[in-house]
Amino acid sequence: MGSFSMEDFVGNGALKAITSKLMEDGWDDVPTLKLMNAEDMNSLNMTQEQKDALEIRSYLHDRALMQYADHMEASRKCLPELLNLSMGDLSTHFGMKRGHVVRFMDRTTPRAVDPLSASAYLTPRKRTSGPLRNNSIYKTRPSSINSRGSPSMTRSSVKPSVAYDISIEQPMADFKIKDGHVFKGIVASLPAEPRACGCVQPPPVVDNVAPLSAIENVSVQKLTPEYKVGMERLVKSKTPPMKASELWRDKPAILLCLRRPGCIMCRAEAHQLYSRKPIFDAIGVQLFAVIHEHIEPEVKDFWPRYWGGGVVYDRGMEFFKALGGGKLLKDKFISGFLLNPQAIANYKKAKATGLEHNFKGEGEIKGGLFIVGRGKTGIAYQFIERNFGDWAPLPEVLDICNQLQNQQNQSESVKLSQKD
Repeated sequence: MGSFSMEDFVGNGALKAITSKLMEDGWDDVPTLKLMNAEDMNSLNMTQEQKDALEIRSYLHDRALMQYADHMEASRKCLPELLNLSMGDLSTHFGMKRGHVVRFMDRTTPRAVDPLSASAYLTPRKRTSGPLRNNSIYKTRPSSINSRGSPSMTRSSVKPSVAYDISIEQPMADFKIKDGHVFKGIVASLPAEPRACGCVQPPPVVDNVAPLSAIENVSVQKLTPEYKVGMERLVKSKTPPMKASELWRDKPAILLCLRRPGCIMCRAEAHQLYSRKPIFDAIGVQLFAVIHEHIEPEVKDFWPRYWGGGVVYDRGMEFFKALGGGKLLKDKFISGFLLNPQAIANYKKAKATGLEHNFKGEGEIKGGLFIVGRGKTGIAYQFIERNFGDWAPLPEVLDICNQLQNQQNQSESVKLSQKD
């Protein structure tokens, strides 16, 4: 997976000259830029060279092959021409490694899904109902959202701008929630896998969503803003501590609680979630990553390469305690990883993305994800990382966020009708 830094994405080629123009027109982050269609390109008076460069870079970004972008763009070939080259030519002309050649030429390999495609809004399977606490947003679960989704978009409907084979689009089946996924009200976790033939028991997870009071008064420090092209890589001066409730005071927020910014599984999860930023922008949901250990070089390496949303530091680990029902959910390397088939599978899945990673920092404290409604409305969803590397299913996250938007729209409609 490629970097979310705009500077890294546009490189030193044809797109660099129009970076300021892209910013002025709102194409100021990589996920949004990759949605550009032919009509958008023409409205910016992009040259054919710039159009070709964007298509090549988008294709390479989806396949974690951005190290070849400058060289391929400089060849003055368009993407279809590059895809028709032989394996030998790709290796000779661009110095591409054999494994990378296979990844580049395999058009059946799913591309990172167009964030506004229908498949991104697949309806999750029915959940089992469970008792919810009083501060939860949903007392009952709405049946489902429209499978195509219908958030009000600021841009025209997205049309594919790329010329390569449509077979690279990700199958809708890839976005279905796996069988065995456990839903208890609005608390979700993957199933507990047997470890060492049942001799090792996995740590238990909570059944109820954390109360809003467990996180709203947590003191956090904002380490980075939301990334925009041209801004400083990190906040220069330390920002004063703030109450966590300030993060979702005006808009709902997703809070991704990471074990380690350098962990390959954490980076892969952050990357795939942030790649859907245009969806979350359209439905008014903010994105934050929460870390429990502040190692500045690790933050710099993580943001905005793998995550362009805000990064906040939870010194007291209160968000992580809330995920564990008041105590930290931890697991040892041997019992939680080496003897856990699901954790090993998660690692292999992340490893296949080709992301760089390291082992710096504390890695036994498990994370998860919160979706918090605006103001005092409460925690709408909580996902617990039972096995190292578990991800909150994207369809589930999108479903909850859509329901938040629908609830907000209904509330605003009622207020307007009362005024009238």
